[in-house]
Amino acid sequence: MKWTKLTIKTLAEAEDIIISTMYDLGLEGAQIEDKVPLTAWEKEQMFVDILPDAPENDGVAYVSFFVEVPEEEGTEGDAAAEATGITAGLSDGVDNSYFAVSTGQHVDIDALVEDMKRELDDLRMFMDIGEGTVTVSETEDIDWMNNWKQFFHQFYIDDLLVTPSWEEVREEDKGKKVLHIDPGTAFGTGMHETTQLCIRQLKKFITPETKLLDVGTGSGILAIVSLMYGIKSAVGTDLDPCAEPAVAENMEMNGISPDKFEMMIGNIISDKEIQDRVGYEKYDIVVANILAEVLVPLTPVIVNQLKPGGIYITSGIINGKEGLVQRAATDAGMEVVEVTQQGEWMSVTARKLA
Repeated sequence: MKWTKLTIKTLAEAEDIIISTMYDLGLEGAQIEDKVPLTAWEKEQMFVDILPDAPENDGVAYVSFFVEVPEEEGTEGDAAAEATGITAGLSDGVDNSYFAVSTGQHVDIDALVEDMKRELDDLRMFMDIGEGTVTVSETEDIDWMNNWKQFFHQFYIDDLLVTPSWEEVREEDKGKKVLHIDPGTAFGTGMHETTQLCIRQLKKFITPETKLLDVGTGSGILAIVSLMYGIKSAVGTDLDPCAEPAVAENMEMNGISPDKFEMMIGNIISDKEIQDRVGYEKYDIVVANILAEVLVPLTPVIVNQLKPGGIYITSGIINGKEGLVQRAATDAGMEVVEVTQQGEWMSVTARKLA
């Protein structure tokens, strides 16, 4: 499969308006390349697992859009367009007819570039967009999922080896605890500081009799690791239906029996049915790796799921917001037993008073 890449060289401060303008031309799904450091808020929202160090910001940005070259003009491309319900504007079969990844519609690439340049010239009248040039290039076989492989490699969380499926466990690592997990688009890999903070806290408190509740379980890493370290059982809840297949796949990869880990989809903060299904005063440990703004309303609810004396482990808290979670825990009838930090992220561990 071939793709044409349309790249606009601009300024970082003009990214949003350019993306919006190109959207009106039918181009969506922009790829942004710049050197602007992430703000604390952006890091908090993204929960980025794999984030290489960026060079010094020069203010320049590259905004790219992709359109697909049909393998056989008039067959696969037309069929795809019909499948999307878009039939207007189909090309007359000239060589520069492409298939837009965002719209499912054939476009004249030369005409599209001219339209892009015209819109950029209009933007120059009221804002600085830098060079505002459009570069056309061609690439083949963009494999978005497999591109993760160049960034994600085996790593340790203390004595736990985390490894993707495409890397062999070294001979010297055999016999150690190994978490098998592949990166995906929806959930994390265990590389993020917040996940590691939770794992380290879990290892301090779990026992063979531990019943664990993992709120916002995502890929199920925290529950799966806890089961690998010998807890009795786990229940996970998540808002995203994609969590169910992600958890099932990761359980299978790590040899976790289905009867050890039950997954539920729903909002435990507001859904009484989910609260009832999860059960009350059943869990020795509740772990929640979520944003501080979600932990605050979650805490007075989740305390009801904890046994008296049970442990509440939280993370996903950007440095400076740990006080919000500590207050929520004490207001809900818990005592804070430990606050830990890794990088810019915090974990708050509390105990439900008996």
